[in-house]
Amino acid sequence: MEYPALDLPENPKLTHNITHFARALRAAGLPVGPGRVVDAIRAVEAAGFTSKEDFFFTLRACFVNRPEHRAVFAQIFRLYWRDPRYMEHMMSLMLPAIRGVQEDRSAKAAEKRAAEALLDGVDRDLPDKEDTEREEETTIEIDATLTMSREERLKTLDFEQMSTAEVAEAKRMLARLQLPVKPFASRRGQASHTGHRIDARKTLRAAMRRGGELRRIHLQKPRPRWPNLVVLCDISGSMSQYSRMVLHFLHAVSNEKGAGWAKVHAFTFGTRLTNITRHLNQRDVDAALAAAGQEAQDWEGGTRIGDCLHAFNRDWSRRVMGQGAVVLLITDGLDRGEPEALAHEMERLHLSARRLIWLNPLLRWDGFAPRAAGIRAMLPHVDAFRAGHSIATLEELAQAISRPGDSGEKARLLAAL
Repeated sequence: MEYPALDLPENPKLTHNITHFARALRAAGLPVGPGRVVDAIRAVEAAGFTSKEDFFFTLRACFVNRPEHRAVFAQIFRLYWRDPRYMEHMMSLMLPAIRGVQEDRSAKAAEKRAAEALLDGVDRDLPDKEDTEREEETTIEIDATLTMSREERLKTLDFEQMSTAEVAEAKRMLARLQLPVKPFASRRGQASHTGHRIDARKTLRAAMRRGGELRRIHLQKPRPRWPNLVVLCDISGSMSQYSRMVLHFLHAVSNEKGAGWAKVHAFTFGTRLTNITRHLNQRDVDAALAAAGQEAQDWEGGTRIGDCLHAFNRDWSRRVMGQGAVVLLITDGLDRGEPEALAHEMERLHLSARRLIWLNPLLRWDGFAPRAAGIRAMLPHVDAFRAGHSIATLEELAQAISRPGDSGEKARLLAAL
């Protein structure tokens, strides 16, 4: 079907519709300003309005400049311009419903954000015309006593599948998370009446004061010491949504009192390594992440894990890992470099760390297998391999740190190699 050619100056209604469409895109998270709205109106005027496909790509060229925004734009375009019953479709995405025949699937994140944007300001509790006509139909009651609360459901939801409102709520929950660690015994000792080691120096000095008479054997026990936490977070395009949520979590850990960590060091990497430790020490999370974003210039770029680990091992390893640090590596392992070089750098990192834990959001898939060359090169050199795609998996991370024997999915996946 083709639309009749329209002259925009004589059709202010289309201009108004493009403006309202831009507002929906902005509400869904796309960076759409007044300048882009003007450019879109002029582009449609120049390109004409004769086919759906031309109109779609004309608006997309004006409003979309990032690959991850294409899905949201496509959903809003379909609902706003092409679906005559778009309001009913949006309500079905936002509200729980029981139909006679219902497709068994959950709405994608792009669909949910599109629905929220287009339903902004609409009272979802108002019945539509069809609901009024079906007032006399049988009401189906649901026993929801055993269903999960909203917070429990949000804990298990994938970060990438969250809507805008769910992301905001998840950030507030991450700010309350804790990552405590137990101290470990150092080689240095401290005086103790119940210690199991003899303090020879103190015992002999006490005997010398009495002319060599040994009256008491002084004991000591190992002095407790808390390790550093070193975090290496992948901020490439495939990890962008997970990286933002993990950095919120790291900000809470960095500013948490009584957690036990000696110090928290944070690094981001994509095409290069960036130290953002001092930025995360700011109390305000928004200011901290904004400063970290300005420092790291390779957000949503490519991935060169091997080169970035080489830079860390060469420039930072001795500075931040000299006291037996626990290392968290957050990445999907999809590297474009040589697997041999990546394996070598992972081995160096593993030998320098007290414990190396790899968080990979790809583990959210039940059928995940280590088929990528980068994952196969990295997996043998970690102590634990765990998922990192939800709040629940980050909560389980605290248990993994406190259990040295916890290897997560490493053993199962190594058997599949």
